[in-house]
Amino acid sequence: MSPSIVDLRSDTVSQPTAEMRARMATAIVGDDVYGEDPTINELEAKTAAIFGKEAGLFVPSGTMGNLLAIMVHCHKRGTEALVGDLSHVFLYEQGGASHLAGVQLATLKNEPDGTFCLTELRRRIRHDDYHEPITSLVVVENTHNICGGKVIPLAFLDELANLLHQPGVSCAPIALHMDGARVFNAAAALDVSVARICRDFDSVSICFSKGLSAPVGSVLVGSQRFISQARRLRKALGGGMRQAGILAAAGLVALEEVVPLLGNDHERTKRIANAIHHLQSPNITVDLDTVQSNILLIEIKRSELTASEFAERLAQVEPQELATGVTAKDGSGIILKASARDWAFARVVLYHQVDDEQVELAIKKLTFVIGQYDQRWPRL
Repeated sequence: MSPSIVDLRSDTVSQPTAEMRARMATAIVGDDVYGEDPTINELEAKTAAIFGKEAGLFVPSGTMGNLLAIMVHCHKRGTEALVGDLSHVFLYEQGGASHLAGVQLATLKNEPDGTFCLTELRRRIRHDDYHEPITSLVVVENTHNICGGKVIPLAFLDELANLLHQPGVSCAPIALHMDGARVFNAAAALDVSVARICRDFDSVSICFSKGLSAPVGSVLVGSQRFISQARRLRKALGGGMRQAGILAAAGLVALEEVVPLLGNDHERTKRIANAIHHLQSPNITVDLDTVQSNILLIEIKRSELTASEFAERLAQVEPQELATGVTAKDGSGIILKASARDWAFARVVLYHQVDDEQVELAIKKLTFVIGQYDQRWPRL
């Protein structure tokens, strides 16, 4: 019997819904490079309106969306963008800002809540010195992936915007870009609109292929002028697509049907976190106070155990599990897929297709495996 698989490595493994597949099959399309795809145009306009921005641009990926924003905001040679040291744009986008756009990324230490010190930010802003690059952009990630799906507080966003708008802070205007791959999760957690969260940002990149369950694509939003420049640069990066309305159709369904349900993902994430916390393991723990959205970091306290080893064990089915009922309803073993990389934690991420039954399977598997480690190491 094949094992039952619960894949919580990332919300990028989410699947298009039945309605998405149906709408994709019947989407009205045209050549988007000519601006003639009505479904693309609808998604761009609808997304921009939801975010309170003038225009939008459909792009193949969030990485391209972030890169285009950097290229537009930092269009002069010798410019610099300030980003968090744990941000996706710094860690996981291949340094595209430097080797494709010629923009230097300078890092600010991310705090555990995903923010950074604004006093340090102000100190790091370059002034009119010929020896230095020109600070042209600050990037905020919301929710913050590596910080555990943290929702950036509105008070921080407001204070950041106020700081950058103060007279004399810099020798040139500094733009604000939000890597909002999961910004709809932030809105669900705060119970506010994405327009409020992004009110003071010049641009936002929104991913539709993570928790929103669409198969492909992100939308970059901003002013008409900004989007016009980004559209031109998208062509240079190979992002111009033709009958891409087939993809945009899924994005429209995501806005209508998936976004309103994101709170369910958050509740199920908390359910898993509570189950792990209830075990009171000395070796593997979670911090309940920091579980804010659909991402859960499972901390490995034991130096003899790596996060990768823990994730590998979760993906195995041992005979003892089958003998003791650590199975699905049909008696099959449970494979739980989690992310680890070289982190000090394993990460699980929930999404639209992870239902209550899969959550219970994940809890059952985690309880058994953590119990095994606690038997081996009863105290830290």
